[in-house]
Amino acid sequence: MNDKRIEQVLDIEKQAQEIIDAAQREAEQLPARAEQESQAIVSQARAEAEAEARKLIEAAETGDQSKEIMASMAKSSSEAEAKAKANLDKAVAYVLERVVGKA
Repeated sequence: MNDKRIEQVLDIEKQAQEIIDAAQREAEQLPARAEQESQAIVSQARAEAEAEARKLIEAAETGDQSKEIMASMAKSSSEAEAKAKANLDKAVAYVLERVVGKA
């Protein structure tokens, strides 16, 4: 009877260790995933800003309008990039919170 209980305890300990190992593997992958996602957001925001800038430049009739539009788009691009970088900080904080919470 005691042997059965010992086996059960060992099985439970083994399962617990497998769960811990899986959680650690996931925690190790989270920062890389967050970095990839944030880079994708930055790239997408930059591409959208550049596309919008091209459209506005093509639509501009005079050189003055082009300069104003370029300045506006540069500002929009900078703002989009700043927002994307802010999301990176949030993503990293989220990952760290998840990792620390599972440790």
